[in-house]
Amino acid sequence: MGLTLKQAQGVVQAAHEKAVAMGVKMNIAVVDAGANLVAFIRMDDAWLGSLDISIKKAKTARFFDMPTGELGKLSQPGGPLFNIEVSNGGLITFPGGIPLVGDGGQVMGAIGVSGSTVENDHTVAEAGVAGLPAR
Repeated sequence: MGLTLKQAQGVVQAAHEKAVAMGVKMNIAVVDAGANLVAFIRMDDAWLGSLDISIKKAKTARFFDMPTGELGKLSQPGGPLFNIEVSNGGLITFPGGIPLVGDGGQVMGAIGVSGSTVENDHTVAEAGVAGLPAR
């Protein structure tokens, strides 16, 4: 089953609510299983440069079906995936991108968040994942 627009909007809404509660301004992107953008918001005054980063975080998480921070650990010098960030037209290998997994364990898409520290980006992305509505 694919990610519906309603589900993507629920993920964005949950992430947005967390960002508001934390007092941070974020760009929040959700992609489907094909890494196509389904939902996106840019909070008022969020960094313009983080717009593209949020989308790339979501795509990176979907391309490799793992959180972007985990991919970052594997891509350090000497690591098994060193330099992977230059593949696929550019990847983001720091926290803030997380796959969205359905009830059956199948990856439905991913969320990417950017606009604050990587720790805050990841926390807001986690809130989005937790807000994934049932189909």
